[in-house]
Amino acid sequence: MKRGGQILKNYQLRSTTSREAILDLFVRNGFALSYSDIEHKIATSFDRVTVYRTLKTFLDKGVIHKVLDNEGGLKYALCSEPCSTHEHHHEHVHFKCEKCGQTNCLESVTIPQVALPKGFSVKEVNLLIQGTCNKCQ
Repeated sequence: MKRGGQILKNYQLRSTTSREAILDLFVRNGFALSYSDIEHKIATSFDRVTVYRTLKTFLDKGVIHKVLDNEGGLKYALCSEPCSTHEHHHEHVHFKCEKCGQTNCLESVTIPQVALPKGFSVKEVNLLIQGTCNKCQ
């Protein structure tokens, strides 16, 4: 069984060709992908609605998480630890390389605690660092 199929099984999701193909993209690439990246790589196989619904299902079930881009765009990355429908555990830094454009999760680098003013509550924290990755140095 491919890793994508195992992920579907772990999250008790029905295996479909679109789900397996999209998960395999994440596994093979190893970095965050935008909707257009995904659509471009499997454009002939699945329509836009199928890709969108698949990403939404993965996000809702905790298979992938959102990664904000410095250009205001949204990317998605595989969750490295089990997440759920109600809670994602991604208090790590994202790094975008200015040369190759890839955005990677840096699991070993945690986001520092931020003391918010009274009356504010945190729902989600994102930290994006830009620079040059180890492959482009």
